[in-house]
Amino acid sequence: MTDAIAGRAARPTDSEQAGRQRRPDYPDHPDRSMGRRYAAVLAVCQALYTAALSVDLTLTGLVGYMLASDKGYATLPFSLITVASAITTIFASILIQRFGQRLGFALGALFGTVGGLVSVMAIYERHFAMFCAGTACVGVFQAFARYYRLAAADIVPLEDKPRAISIVLTGGVLAAVIGPALAAGSKNWLAPVTFAGSYLVVAILSATSLVLLVGFLRNLPVHAAGGATGEAGALPARPLGEIMRQPIYLAALANNLIGFMVMMFVMTATPIAAVTCGHSIDDGAHIIEWHLVGMYAPSFFSGHLVKRWGVVPVLLAGIAMSALCSVLALASTSLPSFYAALALLGVGWNFMFVGGTTLLTMSYRPAERARAQAANEFITFAGTALASLFAGQLLARFGWATINQATFPLLALAALVTVWYAVDAKRRAVPATA
Repeated sequence: MTDAIAGRAARPTDSEQAGRQRRPDYPDHPDRSMGRRYAAVLAVCQALYTAALSVDLTLTGLVGYMLASDKGYATLPFSLITVASAITTIFASILIQRFGQRLGFALGALFGTVGGLVSVMAIYERHFAMFCAGTACVGVFQAFARYYRLAAADIVPLEDKPRAISIVLTGGVLAAVIGPALAAGSKNWLAPVTFAGSYLVVAILSATSLVLLVGFLRNLPVHAAGGATGEAGALPARPLGEIMRQPIYLAALANNLIGFMVMMFVMTATPIAAVTCGHSIDDGAHIIEWHLVGMYAPSFFSGHLVKRWGVVPVLLAGIAMSALCSVLALASTSLPSFYAALALLGVGWNFMFVGGTTLLTMSYRPAERARAQAANEFITFAGTALASLFAGQLLARFGWATINQATFPLLALAALVTVWYAVDAKRRAVPATA
């Protein structure tokens, strides 16, 4: 990998060494403008997906409560989004590799469209099981959409990977803000049937994404580890265990997993904690809104920072900001402290996620892409679901302070694995003239 991205410490692997040779005579090497266009299409699709999911997540609990005859099952439709996503994650990676990005992502958007329409019908018919089927379809859409950033990174040279990842994530900035507003504003579109209009919005957003993917996305050659070609690109796939034991893969997984877990752990508990500390429900909603902006707004520059400073410094900065979130939360429960803490948590997650994804795309050969990505996404998704599940229990039993204290060991582990990767990379470093 190049010194700029690796933090000036790593010796390139076979595939990474090939990626250094940005020779224009490779006929299958996409130029930078093509890579940017590809990332831009996926950024728009990321925005549409994020907005659709925001609508679904905002209202699903309420609609489930309205439709369920046994109110104890009211949250089942919400849970099925996560369950369906986790189950589909591995299959989505295999389908994308086998049939190409265009068809794979279009299939995911089709599931989102069907899920929105089925949800509309379920609300009209007041059919709980049908509504569960609709939210499960949206969960399938989520599983495919999680690969947008990886697809954008896989088709560009090594030095452009962080920027490609960031471009895709910028799509979530506006969508994170307007999604909940769309949910509230469209609930009476199909009056007198409340909430049916909101799920029609889910179908429209998903269908728009489907049209964009079919019309503007093209399957481009995958250049793992920065454009592996020739002998490096033809290297056989290693066992998954061998791939995952690499320090670079473990550092990627640690930052993706722990960044998501800590973010979900604190974010899930924040609205309840804010109200418990004397703030209003609207205050809690605004805190989360600014947290979402903090998650996605840094994508305008985090890729540039990885390219300028190296991936390790950006990862450590993200870990430090996530830890500072908990420090502020422990120091004060005032409204400004909540805002500052959750904004820092969002920025910290973004740095860890962009940096972790960058390392992930450098850790595998082209033949290993589907399995390596699927393992990372599945483990990250499962950990995130567990964090969300246990956050409420921990808050109810032990309080807001314990929630924040629990993040420190996790972040310390992420920092240790990141430093281990950096030390290992430095140990393998060779002179530039070698």
